[in-house]
Amino acid sequence: MDKFRMIFQFLQSNQESFMNGICGIMALASAQMYSAFDFNCPCLPGYNAAYSAGILLAPPLVLFLLGLVLNNNVSMLAEEWKRPPGRRAKDPAVLRYMFCSMAQRALIAPVVWVAVTLLDGKCFLCAFCTAVPVSVLGNGSLAPGLSPPELARLLARVPCPDIYDGDWLLARDVAVRYLRCISQALGWSFVLLTTLLAFVVRSVRPCFTQAAFLKSKYWSHYIDIERKLFDETCTEHAKAFAKVCIQQFFEAMNHDLELGHAHGALATAPAGSAAPGTADGAEEEREKLRGITDQGTMNRLLASWHMCKPPLRLGQEEPLMGNGWAGGGPRPPRKEVATYISRV
Repeated sequence: MDKFRMIFQFLQSNQESFMNGICGIMALASAQMYSAFDFNCPCLPGYNAAYSAGILLAPPLVLFLLGLVLNNNVSMLAEEWKRPPGRRAKDPAVLRYMFCSMAQRALIAPVVWVAVTLLDGKCFLCAFCTAVPVSVLGNGSLAPGLSPPELARLLARVPCPDIYDGDWLLARDVAVRYLRCISQALGWSFVLLTTLLAFVVRSVRPCFTQAAFLKSKYWSHYIDIERKLFDETCTEHAKAFAKVCIQQFFEAMNHDLELGHAHGALATAPAGSAAPGTADGAEEEREKLRGITDQGTMNRLLASWHMCKPPLRLGQEEPLMGNGWAGGGPRPPRKEVATYISRV
């Protein structure tokens, strides 16, 4: 159990590395899922394109949503977006930075799926088999003898070697090679474009907007750390509250038992004569409560934290201009104290 606790604490302290590892695992899983997936083209003119579009787009959407769900910052972003401004205004640039950071990681697995699908070529072959230029690749002199529905029905069977019977019009190997060549070209182009886009976003963009980038990065980290510290403080308070509540319950039960056996031969010590160590421990737990000793006060504190977070101005009792993010404004006068030490 201690080993699992140490691993969990390590992952919490290195959340960014942990999320990068999760995204890498999802990318490898998406490629493995496609290799294990049994692609069965319906080989029907009205269904080939729909089936291929579903295979190409539906799994990436699922992987993208799964990447967002596995990211712990999704709830933090939603909370920061929907919370009332209160004494701390919301900065749209920080929200955009948080969403972009999550979206970049969540898009890794969908991009791998699309790239692997295009490089494999089965999906593209199934979708565009009816668009093969028969006059160029096959026996174009026989094509005018078929009506467009008959020609489409014949070409739709190209992905299915067991039922394709149109070699007299177009050799199946020629059509497969032609469509797979185009699919692989599109796949490598997609990989190149996504790589260049990632390079621009990660490397070039901060060079032009360095000040805004640093500000958004700093305050997004602050929101994350503030939430973690608030959760840790609430957990510590809940533990102290539960411990004091249980101690009071046992003390009350002990008092009732002492009253019931007051006339017995084995009378216990009078109520209130607790051990010094127990009294010191109870006093220490009460100090951790910070004066919040009932459910109603705690509920009001939590509601106040959500509705009106404190302004981001340390040492200021009242917010300036009603904006917790903004600076400026007069500062209170500083008090200087001089201390003289005389050596005798």
